[in-house]
Amino acid sequence: MKKPESVLIIGSGPIVIGQAAEFDYAGTQACKAMREEGVRSILVNSNPATIMTDEGVADAVYIEPLTVDVLRRVIDKERPEGLLPTLGGQVGLNLAVELHDAGILDEFNVRLLGTPLDGIRRAEDRELFREAMIEIGEPVPPSAVCSTLDEARAAAEEIGLPVVIRPAYTLGGTGGGFARTPAELDVIAQSGLDASPITQVLVERSLLGWKEVEYEVMRDAADTCITICNMENLDPMGVHTGDSIVVAPSQTLSDKDYQRLRSASLNIIRSLGIEGGCNVQLALAPRPDVVDWPGAENQRDPHDDPLPYYVIEVNPRVSRSSALASKATGYPIARVAAKIAAGKRLDEIRNQVTGRTKAAFEPALDYCVVKIPRWPFDKFAAGDRVLGTQMKATGEVMAIDRSFEAALQKAVRSLEVGGRSVLWQDRDADDPATAAETPTDNRLWHLLAAVRSGKPAREISRRTGVDPWFIERLERCVGMEKRLLAEPLTPQLMRAAKRLGFADEQIANLAGDVTERVRDQREAWGIRPVYKMVDTCAAEFDAVTPYFYSTYEDENEAGPEPGKRAVVIGSGPIRIGQGIEFDYASVKAAQALRAAGWAAVMANSNPETVSTDFDTSDRLYFEPLDEEAVRDLLENEDAARNGGGSDGEVGAILQFGGQTAINLAGPLTTAARPILGSPADVIDLAEDRRRFEAFLAGLGIPQPPGTAVNTVDEAVLAADSIGYPVLVRPSYVLGGRAMEVVQGSGDLAAYVLQAQEAAPG
Repeated sequence: MKKPESVLIIGSGPIVIGQAAEFDYAGTQACKAMREEGVRSILVNSNPATIMTDEGVADAVYIEPLTVDVLRRVIDKERPEGLLPTLGGQVGLNLAVELHDAGILDEFNVRLLGTPLDGIRRAEDRELFREAMIEIGEPVPPSAVCSTLDEARAAAEEIGLPVVIRPAYTLGGTGGGFARTPAELDVIAQSGLDASPITQVLVERSLLGWKEVEYEVMRDAADTCITICNMENLDPMGVHTGDSIVVAPSQTLSDKDYQRLRSASLNIIRSLGIEGGCNVQLALAPRPDVVDWPGAENQRDPHDDPLPYYVIEVNPRVSRSSALASKATGYPIARVAAKIAAGKRLDEIRNQVTGRTKAAFEPALDYCVVKIPRWPFDKFAAGDRVLGTQMKATGEVMAIDRSFEAALQKAVRSLEVGGRSVLWQDRDADDPATAAETPTDNRLWHLLAAVRSGKPAREISRRTGVDPWFIERLERCVGMEKRLLAEPLTPQLMRAAKRLGFADEQIANLAGDVTERVRDQREAWGIRPVYKMVDTCAAEFDAVTPYFYSTYEDENEAGPEPGKRAVVIGSGPIRIGQGIEFDYASVKAAQALRAAGWAAVMANSNPETVSTDFDTSDRLYFEPLDEEAVRDLLENEDAARNGGGSDGEVGAILQFGGQTAINLAGPLTTAARPILGSPADVIDLAEDRRRFEAFLAGLGIPQPPGTAVNTVDEAVLAADSIGYPVLVRPSYVLGGRAMEVVQGSGDLAAYVLQAQEAAPG
């Protein structure tokens, strides 16, 4: 295929639940890829907070509404040879189909690059997809494609309730869900028909309780196919994968099942004719000795016989899972997909991580990756917390370590939900095992509480559908909790706890000590993290990209380097009030440092972002953004401490990472770590309500009558003095979290306690 001279790239528009920063990352990668290939890129997007709409990323940028009329005008003016639709989420994909159907691509002789339109239709249209799978012999659940509510009712009667409703051409499960009763069926089916651009839903047999597995696969025009990463959901089927805890690589599949599902994924991408990246979702029957399912009685030996599986769906585009797989492996899926669209084959694309291998080389992982979604329920406590087929997460965090337990604990720390760790307990749950049967944002903590209560792993698995392997890993964490409560802290116990991912603060809480004293003792015993490289090849080849994660082993692969350097603290997961704009700021800070001749070091925990791309900074640490992790990596970067030179201590830049970074100002100052830019005292002056109130008064600047308080009693006195209604406004919070207008004294105490929880101290 002849390489196009210019390409139109469609962005994904505003950040919405189900479509977050991952498409800014993908679009930015596509623009970089086009520039490397000598192809002019024309970008259309409506979101001003993204890196991709920044000057210099694409050759031409149109910040315009994403509509067919606007795109036609851009095509008329720019006359691109090709259109790249698979990197802008569902928005880009649907617009490409609309442009084709309106005859605009033919009118201006624009060819669709990458996956052909037929492949997109067969993956997105539920009827065509089912026919395509049957044609190649891949199993699909009993289902029926419906265009009216009456058809959906008839299908559900034939298949039998419960059923799942899957609308065509929607994102994040929008409009779909599980129907257990005729009344639920009517509501969900009508919602799905309304949400689908082609008024079509799939009514499918429910596979609640089956294991959900994903394969991220890549194919070029020469039919070379590879699997980049396989991922396993901790949550069984019934929860959207964007709302599930996900582990890479899979931990509980037998080699036989892994290879069968891998072969199925390659078979599917070939049959659909997809060129570029593709996400395949499959359901695998749970082991019949653990969870009963229809047909399990015919399964002879769960360890010898391969378990049945079904193909659930395929995303013929990059997705949130693609961003996760990219960061989990170091393999830049969107960039490679864009180069394939421009006519390159996998064996012609250089692996930028190793500098020696090609993109046709399948990544290998010698570590464990855990992703946990970030939900908005800390901001909207009254929201429906039950998770289903419609995604509710605003973003996600990713953590890397050498074991599942350590990666899980790091991911929990990265969530930034009120300082919550695995030790937190939901006081409202009477029976944690029963609570864990319903998937909610607190399911992980309900599982841990069920383990602490002494319930056997098999019983918890039978009741929740979570594989016993994961429950046994949680038992190891709980076992360490008990040791830390009962035994004196020794070097051996400390190292064992750190290798399981326990933070200094958790160890201090369990051992009845102070966090700083635990840290000092740990360092006195020589127990410090080392940093390992993400290299795509499990150390088979040397890597040239400095992309690191911490672990408690012996060899440190992130050695000191000379020269001026600064650490940019990123913004963590996307959440309401702290979105993609802080990733934009962090990336610009790294670029400015490099332009000034400094080495830019990035620290972040968000796999969706441009800031965690391996070539955005000179060194990347994928770590929780809490005091312990940031102090550890700053010490590792400190050249004088490591004997790497006399450039002094490395400073942190906090003012580009939103509230996440700002909240580290006090702890880093207490630890005598240098802060570059606005100092901690200035940050505190702006963030602390009492100090800011006094500051404005000193300048004679008027402000609403008010006073800063620390207790409920102080709040009651202040409110009586001011007169109701009053506004409760915590210090050190973002986006108005826990701010409330209070009409009377009856509600005041509850809101003040909420504010204290949102901003401890």
